[in-house]
Amino acid sequence: MNAPFQAKAPDRGTAADPAWIGRDVRRVEDAALVTGRGRFIGDLTPPDCLHLEFFRSPYARGQITHIDIAAARAHPGVVAVLTAADLAGAGRAAVNGLVDGLKLAPFTLLAGDAVEAVGQPVVAIVATSAEAARDAAATVDIVVESSVLRGRSPENAAFTETWSSGASAQAFAEAAHVVRVDIDYPRLAPMALEPRGALAVWDDDGLTVWLPTQAPHRARIDLADVLGMPQEQIRVIAPDVGGAFGGKASLYPEDAVVAWAARALRKPVKWAASRGDDFLAATHGRGGRTEAALALANDGRVLALRAQLSFPLGHWMPYSSVVPGRNAARILPGPYRVDNVDIELTGYLASTAAIGIYRGAGRPEACMVMERLMDRAAAVLGVDPLELRRRNLIAPAAFPYTTPTGQVLDSGDYPALLAKAEKQSSYAELCRERTRRRKRGEIVGVGTALYVEPCGQGWESARIGLATDGTIVLATGSSAQGQGRETAYAQIVCDVLKTPFDSVRVLHGDTRTTPAGIGALASRGTPIGGSAVLRATQAFLDKAFGIARDLLACADAPLEAVADGVVVRAGDGRHASWTDIARHAIAKGIDLAEGLALTTTEVYEAAGEAWSSGCCVAAVSVDADTGELTVEQVTWIDDAGVVINPMLVEGQLRGGFAQGIGAVMSERIVYDEEGQLLTASLMDYGIPRAGDIPPLVIDKLPAVSPANALGAKGVGEAGCIGPPAAIMNAAVDALSPFGVTHLDIPLTSETIWRALETHRHSNMNTTGRRET
Repeated sequence: MNAPFQAKAPDRGTAADPAWIGRDVRRVEDAALVTGRGRFIGDLTPPDCLHLEFFRSPYARGQITHIDIAAARAHPGVVAVLTAADLAGAGRAAVNGLVDGLKLAPFTLLAGDAVEAVGQPVVAIVATSAEAARDAAATVDIVVESSVLRGRSPENAAFTETWSSGASAQAFAEAAHVVRVDIDYPRLAPMALEPRGALAVWDDDGLTVWLPTQAPHRARIDLADVLGMPQEQIRVIAPDVGGAFGGKASLYPEDAVVAWAARALRKPVKWAASRGDDFLAATHGRGGRTEAALALANDGRVLALRAQLSFPLGHWMPYSSVVPGRNAARILPGPYRVDNVDIELTGYLASTAAIGIYRGAGRPEACMVMERLMDRAAAVLGVDPLELRRRNLIAPAAFPYTTPTGQVLDSGDYPALLAKAEKQSSYAELCRERTRRRKRGEIVGVGTALYVEPCGQGWESARIGLATDGTIVLATGSSAQGQGRETAYAQIVCDVLKTPFDSVRVLHGDTRTTPAGIGALASRGTPIGGSAVLRATQAFLDKAFGIARDLLACADAPLEAVADGVVVRAGDGRHASWTDIARHAIAKGIDLAEGLALTTTEVYEAAGEAWSSGCCVAAVSVDADTGELTVEQVTWIDDAGVVINPMLVEGQLRGGFAQGIGAVMSERIVYDEEGQLLTASLMDYGIPRAGDIPPLVIDKLPAVSPANALGAKGVGEAGCIGPPAAIMNAAVDALSPFGVTHLDIPLTSETIWRALETHRHSNMNTTGRRET
């Protein structure tokens, strides 16, 4: 296949000129955060600020037949009570139309004639204090005539997309073996440390909105469309963000209501969501159902894959609502060579909170179903699970490899990942120890999973300039919610300019001071955003060389960057400091903008999509009496391409791993048959604690990506992809001697205990004694 990309790894420097890329550097962001100087939405309350609270629907779906807001209006401290009628004429936020024939759900700021889910905002109360607004909201009275809930049915389908390649039907007809799995991935709550919120201020310059968002520039576009205002009159600032994980990627109706109220009342208006608000009305993740089958030859070669995916969308659509299902479908069949596929994806509206992107966004679902299929196939064929995978992995010589769903995998060595995980985990010894322990009556298992992870497409921006004191100022259109973006991007600048780390300042998250960009989504911040920084810095250095040649009267001499400026490479002593260069450029008026000289802007569009990959091996044990699952160890080999800061990468891997543990072992959003949310607090929703995180050994096997200028791949979502599937496979393996071939997610003690009890009852002998 023809290579669509052409790029090489950036120069790493020499021993005398150490590179900044690839170096452990402590995060510059942390000093403020750990000393209480962070600035979150909760810390921002301007003088004369009003506070907004929502009355939310207690009903799942139906027509509003009566609503009484008189008591709320009369409540002390209340300034305004807004209903749908007051917000008439509002526009809608955009939805990414990645699939054909998408039927959009309404973007309703406040419910008008009908409610579509429990927790939907119906009335907004603005008062002089948060307590007054909250108390007034409790006085609203509403009557709803209930309607049938929306669910998985053809009439609720918002889109259907199919991928077909080869002769799948024939392959299944001729297969020696066919294995099937059905996976129901529960809904999950992104569970950021800081719930959502917004602060909007209207003044002579227009509207300024502080929003803990992953995509400030897109939020500004959406606010302009909803409010019917020019974008130039809106400024969005993302202050410190206490976690996001996809849950703060889109503009919410509540955000727009806060902005609307500030404009209407000509006063600052603030809203801070409670944890309960987020459970009810923030976007959820996952929730997809996959029914899949694999056709195999006698020698274990995979001949074909058939999969039907059904993903909920909720009652409204955030920007990336189709992304989780589409990702899950297009990623199949993962790292394996399967020429024949038939894949169908359906997205359907439901009487629930919206589904959005959540750390992984379809990647964990694809990995889970494919890796369960591979383990089922290994069991049927009587082949070691690693050996079966080895026979079917895409060979490194095949890259760039076009998958049967049309995706181009850029680089990697999947067999080497498997081999390294096998060695690092002492897989053979794990299996021997499993046999020994089973003979002693223990319930233990070993599981493996490989994964691939798409890391974003499209463009990102960066602008770099030189201050009069020699400081290098970088502004990025990307954003940050804890990834260490300021640190990593500064390292890229330092790597090119050879300048000290503390001479670089990084700006992000403010639409007024940064160039337009996409934001922190889809593991794209380093591969695409970092590549924009690299290209902008290289172009900036070329301009600086031009100024230095003028200053040093060396038109033809080769130059190089050093710690404090530019020198003539021949070593004749001629030197221009960054301060000299800045002053000379300002005097000549060269590329002045934002108070900086030599200002250089790069809008970088990636040549393709980088694909991370990895392999995990997990060992687990189960308590026979309680069903409690203990993950005894996980070994994980990851390919993140060129790594800017290994310390930050390890932090991202471990953080994602913690969320992956929660997803596979304890977390689940549950609605009852009437659409009421049963898991509406942390008393009911089981996020993992520090003591729940098992031992983890991480190693790497990087393959440079040709898809972007840095050669980097994403890393932030990997922990939610491979480890859960490996743990699931290990848990099923542990129970396999009892005849168990399937376990539901999450792997709670109840889930496992019931599976064991079902086996025990089915093996009761005729005398009534249980056989073991």
